Amino acid sequence: FTEEKLGQAEKTELDAHLENLLSKAECTKLWTEKIMKQTEVLLQPNPNARIEEFVYEKLDRKAPSRMNNPELLGQYMIDAGNEFGPGTAYGNALIKCGETQKRIGTADRELIQTSAINFLTPLRNFIEGDYKTISKERKLLQNKRLDLDAAKTRLKKAKVAEARAASEQEVRITQSEFDRQAEITRLLLEGISSTHAHHLRCLNDFVEAQMTYYAQCYQYMLDLQKQLGSFPSTFLSNNNQSSSTPVQNVSTPSVLASASASLPSVSNSIVTSGISELKSSSGSRKARVLYDYDAANSSELSLLADEVITVYSIPGMDSDWLMGERGNQKGKVPITYLELLN
Repeated sequence: FTEEKLGQAEKTELDAHLENLLSKAECTKLWTEKIMKQTEVLLQPNPNARIEEFVYEKLDRKAPSRMNNPELLGQYMIDAGNEFGPGTAYGNALIKCGETQKRIGTADRELIQTSAINFLTPLRNFIEGDYKTISKERKLLQNKRLDLDAAKTRLKKAKVAEARAASEQEVRITQSEFDRQAEITRLLLEGISSTHAHHLRCLNDFVEAQMTYYAQCYQYMLDLQKQLGSFPSTFLSNNNQSSSTPVQNVSTPSVLASASASLPSVSNSIVTSGISELKSSSGSRKARVLYDYDAANSSELSLLADEVITVYSIPGMDSDWLMGERGNQKGKVPITYLELLN
């Protein structure tokens, strides 16, 4: 080997087909490693968490279960909503958002688990299994080739007939061992094509897992938007904005545009004056429910988005509430969940 690198020793070249297979195997190994590592980063962006999982895996122990980021955010929102009061508009919305974030966190766990089993594990098995076997046989082939070249060199230098006959015998033996090892290596390398086919199936599984995850997330957010409904204009009064302002300024996907179109176009002054008029009179008005509301106790009335109920005020009632009636059912309802109808 040293004479090859530093001197002028002749080297037995591998055939072009075998060289091509070796190159293909090396290329497959390189890109499989890169794809595998970047997929791990995608699924778990926290490097400390990845290192922890690696250590527990090497110790053959189960890593402690911890909340992921969406689950943690969801828990904070739920706790905040309970603290502010589930009966308040903001507290109720926080709880609903928190529950959705937790569902997204669960979907995220399922994506990681499915991708690890169906995509990362087969790639890792190739790197740590098949390619290690190929590398071992390739190194053995290199040694057999060096033995063959050394035997050829001794044959060239042999002067005496007996030494020449022994050298010829050695060349025949080393040539036979080299050919046999080349055939073994070639058969292993030709398996790279089936590895590509297997990894293609694994890639399809990964794409399907991602598709399921994103579809779940989209559905969760769509359900959340329906639960929250169109935010009434009184929510935006602190910023002195009309209810239509966010819709004009925010670019929304076409799927959500139709939902955004249902935002009430009534200005703050009209809504406020309508409620003030209702409170000052002893009459009743029809009101459309903007989004779902779960009653906190028996004195309140649960609401469903888009239903129409009768509302009226009673003396001494909190300014943020009205009495609502639906058939034989009645109870307090929050003003911010309502849109008074003409």
